[in-house]
Amino acid sequence: MNIREILTSAINKYKNLADYLEIRVEKGELFSLSFQGQVLDNLTSTTNLGGCVRAMYKGGWGFVSFNSLDNLEEKVSLAIRQSKIVGKSSLKFIEPQVREAIVNVDIKNDPRQVSSKEKKNLFEHYNSLILAQSSKIQSTQVSYRDEVQRIYFINSFGSYIEQERLDVVGRFNVVARDGNNVKQAFESVTSRDSYDKVLNFDKKVLETTERALRQLDAKPVNAGTYTVVLDPKLTGVFIHEAFGHLSEGDNVYENERMREILVLGKEVAVPQLTIVDSAVIPDLPGSYVFDDEGIPAQKTVLVENGILKNRLHDRETAAKMSEAPTGNGRALTYGFSPIPRMTNTYIDNGSVGFNEMISDIKEGIYAIRMLGGQTNGELFTFSSGEAFMIRNGQIAEPVSDVTLSGNVFHTLKNIEAVGNDLAFSSGSCGKCGQNGLPVGVGGPHIRIKNILVGGR
Repeated sequence: MNIREILTSAINKYKNLADYLEIRVEKGELFSLSFQGQVLDNLTSTTNLGGCVRAMYKGGWGFVSFNSLDNLEEKVSLAIRQSKIVGKSSLKFIEPQVREAIVNVDIKNDPRQVSSKEKKNLFEHYNSLILAQSSKIQSTQVSYRDEVQRIYFINSFGSYIEQERLDVVGRFNVVARDGNNVKQAFESVTSRDSYDKVLNFDKKVLETTERALRQLDAKPVNAGTYTVVLDPKLTGVFIHEAFGHLSEGDNVYENERMREILVLGKEVAVPQLTIVDSAVIPDLPGSYVFDDEGIPAQKTVLVENGILKNRLHDRETAAKMSEAPTGNGRALTYGFSPIPRMTNTYIDNGSVGFNEMISDIKEGIYAIRMLGGQTNGELFTFSSGEAFMIRNGQIAEPVSDVTLSGNVFHTLKNIEAVGNDLAFSSGSCGKCGQNGLPVGVGGPHIRIKNILVGGR
């Protein structure tokens, strides 16, 4: 029997023994390499097949993962028995909108047709290019990965979905050092349909190296409260980390304070702000046609003109909160259950140009990219990857050690201008031990008043 026949047989035999039953199987080909400084420290090519069974009975879940389709019925039976041990309530899922779908990627230049040697030579070139720029380049981390997967999904509602996915990823981290002064810069490139995206990347690699070196000469910023302008990359990371996670259904349902704050229909931001999570934007890392529970992907407007409109759900949180699933049930691999996760999260375009945005700022900060950060509920702290002072409406000298702190809901109401230059970048997200999930982040430049900025 082929994979579909095996899965169909197992589901049909056991589907009446649980309130809900699903099987997900992933079959993939992976290639990866990485340089650490001058050393090629990894070159790997693998194929894999694995899957999982999830059963739900009276609100209780059973989960079993496997690396072989042999004895699949035993795994299904075990998941059902587990669910009956913990099930103690009632949970009803909506019927699927799509019964059957086969989704293939239109691959323009298939990385599987490019030799390992060619990939290694290309990224060795990029790595050498970085190291050749200055004796102050202390180290590099340069990596490449491509993966082609076919994901098979079937459930007891009668859905059967096959979905192909291609990910091509290049990452470049540059560490520069001058005495005890250490700075770094990061760049990445992703594609969902072609190896070509990682070609001809010399200019971006050199710009990344220049950012790291430029920061060595930057003076620490004076701590204080400033008007801050975020570039599109930092805007995207800010809205993902500070607001996007709070919008995930489990984070709302399981947190009484968030349920009190995040009431649908409530004004949570300035009227010019719209926040969106969308899995249907082509060639972004968080995009797909169906999520890992077989729900169609969609564009979900979280905040529209400052008003909270929706949140992000998998099947379970949608049912618990009597809301519709949004196609955000995602799992890192077959070793995990789907949970509510973001896809491509962004602040939508406004109407203000960058020059107009900074024109009346007497003293402020232009913060670019994110170096690191953390969130704790509605509180956030981010370190920018690079920053400049704004003086009398002009970009001035570079400054370092810029950390931005605040309360996300106060900050959303302190936004003074939203730019007209929406741009997306790639990222990866961690949650509940599922770290490295591909996501997109985006936004235009935004201007925020009264941001607490910490310096050295």
